[in-house]
Amino acid sequence: MRLIAPLLARYDSAVRQLTGRLPESAVLVLVRLALGGVFWRSGQTKVEEGTWFQLTDSTYGLFRTEYAGVPLPPELAAVMANAAEHVLPVLLVAGLFTRGAALGLLAMTLTIQFFVYPDAWWSEHSLWAALALVLAMRGAGLFSLDALLLSFRAK
Repeated sequence: MRLIAPLLARYDSAVRQLTGRLPESAVLVLVRLALGGVFWRSGQTKVEEGTWFQLTDSTYGLFRTEYAGVPLPPELAAVMANAAEHVLPVLLVAGLFTRGAALGLLAMTLTIQFFVYPDAWWSEHSLWAALALVLAMRGAGLFSLDALLLSFRAK
């Protein structure tokens, strides 16, 4: 028991340091970048080179065929998905309205899961959902515009 007590004390000390606000906020930056990056890169595959919102003809075709299960008209679904894949990741990276942006990407993930790629839960969608839920529950952390706005509101 004498050998275990110092090890437990060191372990407890390490846990306290790793669960502090600064380490957690650093991890939340990584989570924001990871989730935002997935959707941003996806959005970039659907637009004309050098634009954010000008959809390619092949994108509209994709929403008419492969994504046809989405219960919206293909033209509307394509525009909505493109806007979400560009605006929500920017909000995440900036840490602005993080919880709402994360919930929006969670809704998009679930839409993709149920209506487009139902076999992709364990390979991809569960990870996206987990990242989005972490952000929805914990927020953006200290290194964010959300934290800056909160500090202004507190004054």
